[in-house]
Amino acid sequence: MRWLKDKSELLSAVNEEGSWRYIRFTCHTDNNGYITAFNNFITEIEPECERFINRLNNKFLKNQYLTELKKNHRYINLIRKAEMEAKLFREENVLLFTEIQKLEKEYNRICGDMTIMDGEKELTLQQATNFLKKNDRALRQNFYERISKRRLQDKDQLDELFSKLIRMRHQMALNAGYSNFRNFSFDLLERFDYTIADCHQFHNSIQRVMCPLNAWFAEKRKQGLKLTILKPWDLLVDARGMEPVIPFNNTNELIEKSINCFDAVNPYFAVCLNIMNESKHLDLESRKAKAPGGYNCPLDETGIPFIFMNSASSFRDMITMLHEGGHAVHSFAMNELELREFRHVPSEIAELASMGMELLSMNQWNAFIQNSEQLRQAKLQHLEQIISLFPWISLVDKFQHWVYENPFHSPKERGETWKKMFEIFHPDIADWSGYEDDLTFMWQKQNHIFTSPFYYIEYAFAQLGALALWKNNCINPNKTLQNYLDALKLGFTKSIPEVYDTAGIKFDFTEKYLLDVCDFVKKEFNELLKS
Repeated sequence: MRWLKDKSELLSAVNEEGSWRYIRFTCHTDNNGYITAFNNFITEIEPECERFINRLNNKFLKNQYLTELKKNHRYINLIRKAEMEAKLFREENVLLFTEIQKLEKEYNRICGDMTIMDGEKELTLQQATNFLKKNDRALRQNFYERISKRRLQDKDQLDELFSKLIRMRHQMALNAGYSNFRNFSFDLLERFDYTIADCHQFHNSIQRVMCPLNAWFAEKRKQGLKLTILKPWDLLVDARGMEPVIPFNNTNELIEKSINCFDAVNPYFAVCLNIMNESKHLDLESRKAKAPGGYNCPLDETGIPFIFMNSASSFRDMITMLHEGGHAVHSFAMNELELREFRHVPSEIAELASMGMELLSMNQWNAFIQNSEQLRQAKLQHLEQIISLFPWISLVDKFQHWVYENPFHSPKERGETWKKMFEIFHPDIADWSGYEDDLTFMWQKQNHIFTSPFYYIEYAFAQLGALALWKNNCINPNKTLQNYLDALKLGFTKSIPEVYDTAGIKFDFTEKYLLDVCDFVKKEFNELLKS
């Protein structure tokens, strides 16, 4: 056990250094010093770490006490992880992975430079997207077209970048003895508890259950906006024609209201955010030369995570803060676990913590929104956005299956395949005539496709689990919250189904289970409409 703890302590220190270099680079993509430091880590330090970890894994797997350790269920995932890492390690992939990381970083740089002008004011695309939530339809169309034009300006550059990534990832898979990168990725992501076939089943379940519900929401949207067809710029505005909810005006207010909201759910959650704020582990505002998206970065050595996001004072930003705050609470909850491997959970568990927090905090959203009508509006919007997420996640995941099963496709074939799949998962939602290029290259805005291949279907598994948590919370909130905390504290000492079971829900992706959850969401949505 002493050996495992020493290994954990060493890798925690190295991982925290790498995390800080990544954080600084994503916060300031134009800072040459941060770029150099991050590049140095991924080109000089990380490759040596991979080699060293491989030697440690081999030493661990040959240990005379391993058979005895396997009898303790707590260590099963740790052992499986070491076995998988040893199986996948190839010396020729160490430097190849470094080159891939450089290309992934280039995607962040390209997107971080995307801005448009509003008069004399330069807006990031995140800031400009807020205008797609305005009631003025002509204004929405104007901003949609300008955002689209800016994205399409880099479409060929991003297409070329992705083609390079596909070739290099395919070579990694071949080097490791796999026929394609998709199969390699499933082992690389350590998906011990479900299979490729399960993902296809989930795609089909979502197509049959969630897509019709998404279409039902689209019809409600048409009625509320008094439109016969929806155009791309009609999808973010409030479906009942209300002005956008602005839950906070600046990042200081976002932090203060988030702490108040968390305190009302559970005082421990607020303590976690307070510690992060006092430690200056929050970078929340949107600005030029900042990577897109948002994340919570666990910091193994100090135990105080870091939240990064691109806030533009929108309702969506409030949800992002609750989401990343859920990840942060999860990080704190696992601090008592003695080994780093126990604290690094698979995304199916991590995203349950974050998406669960979004919904478990819903009854305390008045910390952000005092007006009762706006609060109702916010809840309706969030439920609609959650359901729309399922078809999108399935589309992104299914698209990646095709991409890496057919690694020698052309960019033209890629765009055509995306469009066909889009129509399968989003039938009759919006009219894209006149904006066909937007649809063809829409996949480029999903950063996971470039920087975290195949890490996306986890969001759908976890979102389904979060909805089940919310359903339980409506029946017995105290028990549900305790189950949620108990599940977070387990880290990766249990399998995914066991963690979900501790949370009082199922790790289930059958059509029957989806129907049960969808019926509940539809019922709650209709109740909100009546209130």
